[in-house]
Amino acid sequence: MRFGGSYQGSSFSELLEVDFPHFRPDLSRVSEVDLRALEVPHGTTVLALKYVDGVVMAGDRLATEGHRVASRDIQKVYATDDHSLVAIAGAAGPAIEMARILRVELEHYEKIEGESLELEGKANKLSQMIRQNLPMAMQGLVVVPLFAGYDLRRHAGRLWKYDVTGGRYEETEFEATGSGGLFAGESLKKSYSPGMSRGDAVKAAIEALTDAADQDRATGGVDIERGIFPIVGCCSQAGIENALDSEIKEIYQDIMERRRRSASGAAS
Repeated sequence: MRFGGSYQGSSFSELLEVDFPHFRPDLSRVSEVDLRALEVPHGTTVLALKYVDGVVMAGDRLATEGHRVASRDIQKVYATDDHSLVAIAGAAGPAIEMARILRVELEHYEKIEGESLELEGKANKLSQMIRQNLPMAMQGLVVVPLFAGYDLRRHAGRLWKYDVTGGRYEETEFEATGSGGLFAGESLKKSYSPGMSRGDAVKAAIEALTDAADQDRATGGVDIERGIFPIVGCCSQAGIENALDSEIKEIYQDIMERRRRSASGAAS
């Protein structure tokens, strides 16, 4: 299938650039506006880690505007196709838009070429999108996501982190980013083990978000009172499955009960 315009390739963004330039935002005028003066909602802690059958990606649900809560139930983990996920951190608006456009990019490629893009190619496509956002990042609208998925060619889970210029770096075990990323990463360093099961990986992700929420006021963690739970996506050869809220609640309650027993034992 090919379109009748000038562009005949498989990239959705290049199709817009060539045949529909009026649909693309004009970033050349961004420098004329001080976006740093705006109160922009920011997504905070997200993480990803490998397990024996693939990767787990998780994110809390809190978005902040400075010291104010902008949203308690924002979505930070998105499926970009049947075998890949992106977790957003940074300026919420551009980050969410980037995640959605990446999904469209991958769908467009698959429809044009008749097969899905290799996982590393998907990671590279996201890198290009982050680089295109650099003018806005220089104005304070920084987007620094994580990308992970199941590589059907290598039969293994893989994950990447990025910097603000679009540089991508593949991680061998786990990664966390956002305002609570340091605390989540330290937690994963203690709980992670190679070849862990899906259940153990989900537990490690929830504990890492709980640790981050305990140390970072911009991380939401688990909010049982309001019934708001982190999004935890598990990606394997079979596809993507989100952990149920009931499973996350049970894991969280087990974590808190274990910590209460530990605190009681230390006090006595």
